[in-house]
Amino acid sequence: MDVDSAVILQPTLIQRARRFPLWQPLAVRDFRLLWLGQSVSLFGDQFYLIALPWLTLRLTGSAFALGTVLMVAAGTRAAFQLLGGALSDSVSPRALMIVSSVVRAIVTALIAIVVLLDVTKLWHLYTLSFIFGMVDAVFFPAYMAVIPSLVSKEELAASNAMLRGTGRLMTLLGPAVAGIVVSTAGLTVAFAVDTITFVFVAVMVGLMKKSGSPAERDEEASEQRRAGLKGLLVSIREGLRYAWSEPVVRALFLFICAIEFSYAGPASVGIASLAKTRFEAEGATALGWMMSSLGGGMLIGMLSAGSITAGRRRGPVLIGGAVAIGLGLALLGFATHLLIACAVLVLLGAGGGLGNILIMAWIQSRARAGMLGRVISLLMLGMSVLEPLSFALSGFVVTLNLRAVFVGSGSFLLLACIIATASPALRTSD
Repeated sequence: MDVDSAVILQPTLIQRARRFPLWQPLAVRDFRLLWLGQSVSLFGDQFYLIALPWLTLRLTGSAFALGTVLMVAAGTRAAFQLLGGALSDSVSPRALMIVSSVVRAIVTALIAIVVLLDVTKLWHLYTLSFIFGMVDAVFFPAYMAVIPSLVSKEELAASNAMLRGTGRLMTLLGPAVAGIVVSTAGLTVAFAVDTITFVFVAVMVGLMKKSGSPAERDEEASEQRRAGLKGLLVSIREGLRYAWSEPVVRALFLFICAIEFSYAGPASVGIASLAKTRFEAEGATALGWMMSSLGGGMLIGMLSAGSITAGRRRGPVLIGGAVAIGLGLALLGFATHLLIACAVLVLLGAGGGLGNILIMAWIQSRARAGMLGRVISLLMLGMSVLEPLSFALSGFVVTLNLRAVFVGSGSFLLLACIIATASPALRTSD
């Protein structure tokens, strides 16, 4: 190849890279602002997730107290989940995201001051958890509902992959940085950093031009706002009725519930028990490698989902991802070497990451205008209920037979995949 040919080829390669599906949403200004703000916010969340447990344990010395603090956040989030979804369908999601970020910034700033003055009480932490749980219940449905107003349907998978993939990177890198900051600079600085990131996301969302307002999607939103709380309760009931009456939404909801129930317990209780029982010689290092393999696999799956154009094939692709999870769970029960276990976890994580993005993009493109927030909140509520059940069942089965928890959960999910193949709703994107 001569020099002139190489010069001509170089721009072509750059242009191809720019046309790569995963990067396309970043060309949209509003999405770019949302992505930047949420990425910084998720990095800041890692400081909160390290500082809060550390502060609770330092204050009380009680693991039980820590458990109750975390339980307050989870319980409040579940209790307000459907209400948050109804709000995001009747009020501008952009406005809800701004208010949520400002409230979280104020609360974390107050906690930072309390810690600085050394007057922290346990009730402060319960209050913090309650407010965060309530705000999270509002923020996430609004965050998911605003995405379809920013990008085209064809870019939804790539958009979710960019957002969730970057979030996965933040959860891999953030805790280590947060731990160093807490150890060297103290808890006050950690909470202050989180406060700054909430302010940052509020500014980024405020700069967005599109609001994803319900008026753009559904005329009934104005009536819901005028009806107040009663209107929101009616709105919740309508959302539940719609989710069950829409074949694709119903099928996706049931399928993701099967995945979550099969995956949550084995991925936490099961993997930790496997590391302790079979790889005890490596100690906690084994668990670290296994969880990193799972997280790396999920990142691969998420980015892969955003890099392909599934079209009418997304049903079979989704089921294929779930099959990878089911096979991975079953095979993990027979893994006797750490390297094999890590390889299986990469496969398992890739299937989970792929399914996560495809399901969210499919729901965003399929849900009727003005219903997306309620559908997302229902999905989150289902996961909130199924996760503790999966944890408890896995813990019980592990005490009887470690291998059974993996083989049983994997077999259950593979059975769900077989049933899913008979569903017309999951065989087409129409």
